[in-house]
Amino acid sequence: MAAGNFEKYKSDGSIAGNALEWLDARFPATSMWKGHLSEYYAPKNFNFWYFFGSLAILVLVIQIVTGIFLTMHYKPDAALNAAGVPIAFASVEYIMRDVSGGWLIRYMHSTGASAFFIVVYLHMFRGLIYGSYRKPRELTWLFGVGIFLVLMGEAFFGYLLPWGQMSYWGAQVIVNLFSAIPIIGDDLSLIIRGDFVVGDATLNRFFSFHVIAFPLVLIGLVAAHVLALHETGSNNPDGIEIKENKDENGIPRDGIPFHPYYTVKDIVGVVVFLMVFSAVLFFAPEGGGYFLETPNFYPADPLKTPPHIAPVWYFTPYYSILRAMVWNFFGLDAKFWGVVAMGASVVIFAALPWLDRSPVKSIRYRGPITKAMITIFVICFFILGYLGTLSPSPTGEIISQICTAFYFGFFLGMPWWSRMDKFKPVPERVTK
Repeated sequence: MAAGNFEKYKSDGSIAGNALEWLDARFPATSMWKGHLSEYYAPKNFNFWYFFGSLAILVLVIQIVTGIFLTMHYKPDAALNAAGVPIAFASVEYIMRDVSGGWLIRYMHSTGASAFFIVVYLHMFRGLIYGSYRKPRELTWLFGVGIFLVLMGEAFFGYLLPWGQMSYWGAQVIVNLFSAIPIIGDDLSLIIRGDFVVGDATLNRFFSFHVIAFPLVLIGLVAAHVLALHETGSNNPDGIEIKENKDENGIPRDGIPFHPYYTVKDIVGVVVFLMVFSAVLFFAPEGGGYFLETPNFYPADPLKTPPHIAPVWYFTPYYSILRAMVWNFFGLDAKFWGVVAMGASVVIFAALPWLDRSPVKSIRYRGPITKAMITIFVICFFILGYLGTLSPSPTGEIISQICTAFYFGFFLGMPWWSRMDKFKPVPERVTK
């Protein structure tokens, strides 16, 4: 139903029109539709990179829906059943083998986790190259960084639930890292585990966080992110504020209604995404061992450590940064500084609005320094991600240290190199 027909539709005397009028008197349905869709004016020059925001919401819905169905059959119990297999692991196998369509739901959830991070990383990259974190969208960016942090926590807590070998030992390693924090480290690790070792208490604790606590926070942050975005308006590839150039009716000259123009365009992106997602889901759900690792198809065994313990691929860049710290400073060991570096490598994204001192937002009008720095940053990020999947080695250690130095140098040096660059004049109106 077109937004312009709402008032006419409400006053036509039909049952549906009367129902809509009754609803509007008690709930802002029409105003929400207009404010966030039909009369929300977005820049007319959105390109490929602007698909990923809506795709992130789509994947979030997929994860919530499939998670609900998985919870119906999953049992968070580390005790052994009559066959000597942990009940949690057996319940996952039951879902895969005996529940009608269970294998599809489980693979949709596991593949969806990787798809979520792929979409979010691309969404963040778009914000980086087009300066979407700059004034007046600082709060929108901060909400986005909060979403990223909660998403990482959600993925970490969910990773233990299958109670496979890599799940168990990966959680063991990550939780033990908190013990490196001076004074409170041991107590903090104990609180997270709920016991002195990763066991039944840990499994139930992680299940509660994964199913209830973190999804609620995530949904709240997504709502705040969208509301903040619609308050300030969307950025665009030119980095021009379309609200500064309005016609006599107060409508941005370079804006078009989000609905129907971008809702239809997003449907195209959704269809392409679902085609790719389905191809992976039906033909390579394990992602070559990156989405679901081979050791995780074996039940957790506290007495048998896997030859190489590594996190899922979307955590590996930060895992490499953790391992790159091999020096002791100020009487604190390398393990502590590794945890600090790993945490800082994620949180530092929140400082971008205040680190970037460039007079222009978009990479379209920035010079070679910015383009070179972003290119090297992305290359280092991929290298760190790859090294995180490998066993430690002297050569890998040196490369990861170099990439880690540039990773932080990119952010810490931004106040200087962002001003040193050459800039092109920014047009007054958006371009295609």
